[in-house]
Amino acid sequence: MSDFFSSGWSVFVAAATVLGLVACVVLLVIASRRQPSAADNTTGHVWDEDLRELNNPLPLWWMGLFVLTIVFAGAYLALYPGLGSTAGKLGWTSLGEHAADVAQTRAAMAPVYAGFAGLTPEQLAKDPKAHAIGERLFANNCAQCHGADAKGSKGFPNLTDNDWLWGGSIETITETITKGREGNMPVMAPAVGTSDDVRNVAHYVLSLSGSPHNELYAQLGKPKFTACAACHGSTGAGTQALGAPNLSDKIWLHGWGEQAIMAMVNNGKHNVMPAHGERLTPEQIRVLATYVWSLSQSQGVASNP
Repeated sequence: MSDFFSSGWSVFVAAATVLGLVACVVLLVIASRRQPSAADNTTGHVWDEDLRELNNPLPLWWMGLFVLTIVFAGAYLALYPGLGSTAGKLGWTSLGEHAADVAQTRAAMAPVYAGFAGLTPEQLAKDPKAHAIGERLFANNCAQCHGADAKGSKGFPNLTDNDWLWGGSIETITETITKGREGNMPVMAPAVGTSDDVRNVAHYVLSLSGSPHNELYAQLGKPKFTACAACHGSTGAGTQALGAPNLSDKIWLHGWGEQAIMAMVNNGKHNVMPAHGERLTPEQIRVLATYVWSLSQSQGVASNP
């Protein structure tokens, strides 16, 4: 109920719930009373010439189940949260149950992770059990964005090559998983100049990686690139401390070509890698970071044009 704007909603939900139970009791009482009927025990209603409705009382087994349902509902609402913001006599919450399940699972896995404590990253990467756990951790926490094969997609980095926005060491990957990352490419069009200047800069960026480009436009765009060099460097090699991509290779995170680069300059881009420090234990993060690191070590450099 914390999502509601005022306590009035809590009162409304509680009142509606209680009135619903009371209405069920009233309905049961009314339906259980047998009204006087015709001598032939019918209600007097006739359909299709000979189809008559009998005036028999409700079956006792049905009424018993109905009463038990109402009693169960009342007991449940007293013990568990259900009447608006009322906590319930047992103090049960879904968050508490989840926390207990997580604690139980972590306690069961603690001996397994303890066996990895003395291993170096290289040894941990080659350990079959650690690799299998890291693979499952990746599937549950990372594959939604980076893909089941960790090769990413447009806007989501490929983790199997050696092109890293923030750095590819074990320590840096661990920091990225733990604290998350936030990348911000500001709108640079006003600093670059006119629309023609933006186009020229796009061709200069393409020239840095040897991609097809218009040489005249590239030469005109080179002086304007100084607005971008503050983050990407004078040679366009990027700055990992800022998460600024390397523009001199042929790996394009947000699309390749004149139009894609112009869109970045004109519109900017804001990317967020969520933090997992509260979701995963330090031991899990260590195994996961080693698994991610091993992907780039085993598969080498890969282009993503």
